[in-house]
Amino acid sequence: MSSHLARPEVAQAPETPHLDFHGTTPYEDYVQADVLTHLQQTRSDDPGEMVFLVTTQVMELWFTVIVHEWETAAQALREDRLPVAVAALKRSLRELEALNASWRPLAQLTPAQFNSYRSALGEGSGFQSAMYRRMEFLLGEKSASMLVPHRGAPRVHAELEKALHEPSLYDEVLRLLARRGHAVPAAVLGRDVSLRYEPSPQVEAVWTALYSGDSENDLARLGEALTDVAELVWRWRNDHLVATRRAMGAKTGTGGSAGVAWLEKRAQKNVFPELWTARSHV
Repeated sequence: MSSHLARPEVAQAPETPHLDFHGTTPYEDYVQADVLTHLQQTRSDDPGEMVFLVTTQVMELWFTVIVHEWETAAQALREDRLPVAVAALKRSLRELEALNASWRPLAQLTPAQFNSYRSALGEGSGFQSAMYRRMEFLLGEKSASMLVPHRGAPRVHAELEKALHEPSLYDEVLRLLARRGHAVPAAVLGRDVSLRYEPSPQVEAVWTALYSGDSENDLARLGEALTDVAELVWRWRNDHLVATRRAMGAKTGTGGSAGVAWLEKRAQKNVFPELWTARSHV
């Protein structure tokens, strides 16, 4: 017999995870899952309200992540770290896709199903979301009146007021373009950043020139990353519109808003407007 007979492999016992902890688990300490899963305080007996409430809370978490990404991008643009800014914008695309997917559990609501717990919302409405408002401010959709609903929450109000008076993400983009030698008007660069951004023909001309040149130029790639963001924001607004129209038709919205009519007006607005209009001139 050969002296090189194969030795039978000794079965290795699978490693078992640590199960015994002195306090809460490290996972709980990091994720705070117990807090998250006990935040749902429904106000009706309808089983559909739980889905609505959890979905809305998930949206708030995605708003928080996206604000973080766009603030990271704005800071990087201020510091001329364009690759860092583009990376943050690209991460936000995946997060916007997940945010938009949050409409799916609500998209099939019939009017009767929504009405079964709509009264639980009282005067509550999504336009009162402070974190969503910070998203809009970063996009250049500034409005001091949108701080009014938050006067009773000093910390939230202070954060929103700070965001109102800071340059938007697009303001930082235009300042970068100017530092790179592009003819962004002084009036645009020196504008009151607490006001809504208004399109500029000169800024449109800058983007036209960039898009007419080398498509691999880092500023052209920045423009495309911003356009991707703008498209997904537009899809978010339209999905909101469709879900609302399906659930409640043309009725007045919660919180006294005009409901579908208000959402239709929002859906018509382009984010980073000159990035869209410049395409007609390339």
